[in-house]
Amino acid sequence: MRMRKKKWADPWLEAHSDYIFEDPKEYKGKWKELLGCDILHVEIGTGKGDYLNNMAKMYPEEGWCGIEKDRSAAAVAARKAVEEENADLHNRRMIVSRAENMSEWFEDGEIDIIHLNFSDPWPKKYTHKRRLSSESFLAMYNRLLAENGRIRMKTDNTGLFEDSVLTFVQNGWTFTEFSVDYRRNEHPEDAITEYESRFMELGQPIYQLTAVRGTAKKDMVE
Repeated sequence: MRMRKKKWADPWLEAHSDYIFEDPKEYKGKWKELLGCDILHVEIGTGKGDYLNNMAKMYPEEGWCGIEKDRSAAAVAARKAVEEENADLHNRRMIVSRAENMSEWFEDGEIDIIHLNFSDPWPKKYTHKRRLSSESFLAMYNRLLAENGRIRMKTDNTGLFEDSVLTFVQNGWTFTEFSVDYRRNEHPEDAITEYESRFMELGQPIYQLTAVRGTAKKDMVE
């Protein structure tokens, strides 16, 4: 669901351009240096920022970058981080733009883990190519991920999950984690997103997978 436009969002984003970027080409290949880390996470579709902000605090030695195309949602997420009591932002930043442009901001092999949390399911068949787990996106992730990089995906949407599983398999990826009811067990190592909390309260199962690049990765790029 698209967030209602917030009038304060654009001025706030402009005033905090040291934390949230619109086109950070100058950091391509330099994110680990910027965030002081050896492991770089990128969350695509940060929403209101609960996952990104909580994970960055849980793992302060790792770097966290969120991408959110909705300017109002991005502003909400970034403001939560900036206005935290005793905020420590050394290991996190945000980008307000479309994920299709990731290759302009990240060097090949620079990202260690990509997170897809409750992405837009684009349910109509003619919009499936817009899914963040579509073949074209997987090809881009394949280039941007490090040799042992992986994708972690969570969703409540059955159709999106089923289609994504097929797309991963057809493009040479291998699963190291796979669940059709992820939160039936406790996962204290993994923060709960705002959407996830809502679905859990309704008793809906959370689908989850972790995929690593398989032997067919070179074919995906060509």
